[in-house]
Amino acid sequence: MSSAEPKIEVFWVSGSPFSWRVLLALEAKRLPYQSNLLQASKGDNKTPGYLALNPRGRVPTLRHGDVVIYESLAILAYLDRTFPDVPLFGRTAQETGRIWQAISEFTSYTSPPMTNVARPLLFGKQGEEEAAIRSAAAVVHDEFAQMEKTFDGKTWLAGDAMTAADLAAYPMFQLLLRAAAKDEAKPLDLGLAPLDERYPRLAAWMGGVEKLPGYARTRPPHWN
Repeated sequence: MSSAEPKIEVFWVSGSPFSWRVLLALEAKRLPYQSNLLQASKGDNKTPGYLALNPRGRVPTLRHGDVVIYESLAILAYLDRTFPDVPLFGRTAQETGRIWQAISEFTSYTSPPMTNVARPLLFGKQGEEEAAIRSAAAVVHDEFAQMEKTFDGKTWLAGDAMTAADLAAYPMFQLLLRAAAKDEAKPLDLGLAPLDERYPRLAAWMGGVEKLPGYARTRPPHWN
């Protein structure tokens, strides 16, 4: 990015998987950016200034000069069209279709039950929602088994190269595994952590994401 280019700013919250997607994309594309870390506990995402950028008061939000984009997948698409080096959505129609297919499958079928397991565990509601957690975990295992098969002959979710599909899915896996590793989750015996015991290919894929340049800068700071 030349000095004449407007700067890229990203507004995010530590631990938000949707924010993490954007940080991973910026690092993967090796784009310089200004990090604006918000604290939801202090209402930073509800101030008039922030609501002028994102009226929903959610994260992430990207500002690039006069352009403001929110919703993580929309931001990834914008970055890819604006800065095509290190393509996230492929170079051909076939590649783009396969990447969006992987994203759609994940967001439609895999991510919802993952959230239904992780959220009550992270918010200390495992007792009152135990039945719902167990039900969602069963669906998660079905989805993980299906994903495990997709790695036959490939390293990444949508082919031989890292794409937006990997960046969209990875943070949700980390959030789920963080929740499943909590002491409160151990009595439930969900069979999700450690991941490599049951899903070695998924675990290896996660390791590949963690080797991407700049990965360490994207980790939620309060996790460190």
